[in-house]
Amino acid sequence: MIRIGVVGGGTYGESHLAVFRDLEEQGGVQLAALAEVNDERRNLRSQEYGIPVYRTHQEMLNKEELDGVTVATPDHLHRAIALDVLDHGLHCMVEKPLDVSVEGCRELIAKAEEKCLLLEVDFHKRFDPYHMEMREAFLEGRFGDVAYGYAWMEDKLFVPVDMLGDWSAQSSPVWFLGVHMFDLVRWIMGNPDPVTVFATGVKRKLVAMGIDTHDTVQTHVTFANGANITFQNCWILPDNFEAVVHQGVKLVGSEGIFECDSQYRGGRGCLKDETMRTWNLGIKYRERDKRNRVRWRGYFQSSIADFAENLLFLERGGTLAELEGLYPSGKDGLAITRIACAAHESIETGQVIETD
Repeated sequence: MIRIGVVGGGTYGESHLAVFRDLEEQGGVQLAALAEVNDERRNLRSQEYGIPVYRTHQEMLNKEELDGVTVATPDHLHRAIALDVLDHGLHCMVEKPLDVSVEGCRELIAKAEEKCLLLEVDFHKRFDPYHMEMREAFLEGRFGDVAYGYAWMEDKLFVPVDMLGDWSAQSSPVWFLGVHMFDLVRWIMGNPDPVTVFATGVKRKLVAMGIDTHDTVQTHVTFANGANITFQNCWILPDNFEAVVHQGVKLVGSEGIFECDSQYRGGRGCLKDETMRTWNLGIKYRERDKRNRVRWRGYFQSSIADFAENLLFLERGGTLAELEGLYPSGKDGLAITRIACAAHESIETGQVIETD
């Protein structure tokens, strides 16, 4: 039996809790504990899940017998928590980004290697079946050599103003959105290293609202395979826009083209007491089991469940070497943080940044 703890019971942490509870009912996995600093949320999650809920992750690590821990906290807190988890000899999954510094990523990778532990990053765009098909097409040579492409991911203003709250000023469209698409495109193309980064950004609307962060960022990345990709990220879409997230990706190669508009590939409607809405049922949808219980499915859930599946594989005698290349690793997290850090440096200096 794999016992998993979660650090952070907010928007993303709640999804971690729900996924592990679902897996628990299937056998082999136990949702063991949660650490959550917010008093109100801590009491709520305790009632919802009936598990021990601690105020600090250190208390949870010291009191619970765990096999793995997932970290679903604000980005700038990932490093210290994940290091404590690894120091306790536990496998760890960290929500993207792995850390907001290159040095922090390297420290986490070194610690995981020292302890022979799994270090996984939740880059959930890899688990979208449309994106998986794009990768298969690339691996089969049906793109040829990727020449250029673009990817976009945009959020409503609600996200930095209300959802992130106090820590949105410590993030940016790059850290919150761009890293998803950096990883996605790199993964589709077989994980080439980034070579150069040039970025521009606009600070206007959010600064006027008292939040010191960029409204929009455009990042141009040249990869080692020669591909030139432009990433467009913003989080100031009007709150009456029909979806919280607007996103997609397009790649053009010497032999083919493939584009996926994740915004308009499914349901669309206007229901009672709602504005116009688009459903992204790839990321999250409901189904009912034979006992009429709601089960959430989709690639957001699949990426979290992947951590538990990897731990079960290891428990049954598998090795980290056998898993290599089959999950978003700490080294992948480092490559993406290199791009994000270079993008911010480029905005500040106006220079093309080499990501050596």
